[in-house]
Amino acid sequence: MTLTDWFNKRKTQQLAARDNDVHIDDSIGKLWTLCYNCGAQLPKKDLENNLMVCPNCDYHFRIGARKRIELIADENSFEEMFANIKPCDPLEFFDTQSYKMRQEQAKNKSGLDEAVVVGTCKINGLKTAIAVMDFDYMGGSMGSVVGEKITRILEYALEHRLPSIVFTSSGGARMQESALSLMQMAKTSCIVAKLNEAKLLYITVLCEPTFGGVTASFGTIGDIIIAEKGARIGFAGRRVIEQTIRQKLPADFQTAEYLLKYGQIDFIVERKDMKNKLAKLIELHIKK
Repeated sequence: MTLTDWFNKRKTQQLAARDNDVHIDDSIGKLWTLCYNCGAQLPKKDLENNLMVCPNCDYHFRIGARKRIELIADENSFEEMFANIKPCDPLEFFDTQSYKMRQEQAKNKSGLDEAVVVGTCKINGLKTAIAVMDFDYMGGSMGSVVGEKITRILEYALEHRLPSIVFTSSGGARMQESALSLMQMAKTSCIVAKLNEAKLLYITVLCEPTFGGVTASFGTIGDIIIAEKGARIGFAGRRVIEQTIRQKLPADFQTAEYLLKYGQIDFIVERKDMKNKLAKLIELHIKK
């Protein structure tokens, strides 16, 4: 008998011995959240009131695209665009599950049709084009639709001469779309180059986590590169790099603080200050 079999057998015995009318309420577990950084047990409501930032260690939890837009945009100013662009399965990809099934599961988990939401909003009264990635949708991976929506909102910014901001949170390119996903790196980088030629402000905000093809393309070619406190940012993962170079990396390697120390980002901004910081940067770059 394996250890797994032993635990399964014991669980079955315990369930059989339990009185039928005994009800165990698991809802209390939904009222508390464990901080991944300091290990503190936090009341979920207090955490939400603190913008999903740990009051003990200042760890910034991941938040969804809709929540981030709510924190950044002026009230009722966000207008979503290109929501009609939906994902498909061009390669009919299948690993342990079909790609279509994984898309459906990601939609149920995140409440989104894809890993990015794009549109325009006002930030302290300043109209801006924004794209916000959501890690809950397949790890924020960049497929064809993500690349297309980001490209289109930046094209809109170019046409209407608007400043643009992209919030990244991604594990990288989406393996289920193979080369189609990798081509989004080139496509998004090209439109950013056009913004640069037109002298239009392009800001990137790197959130926890930002890796792979997103880091290697539109994520790190902003005129101004901001990161949230404690965000992990890199290309390959820490373990892969250590195995490649056969050296132990510093404890803070690939954190926002490490990148700031070596000049790879411009600012670290806490979530509560993000809206005002972005508004100030946009205001400084608007031609009077």
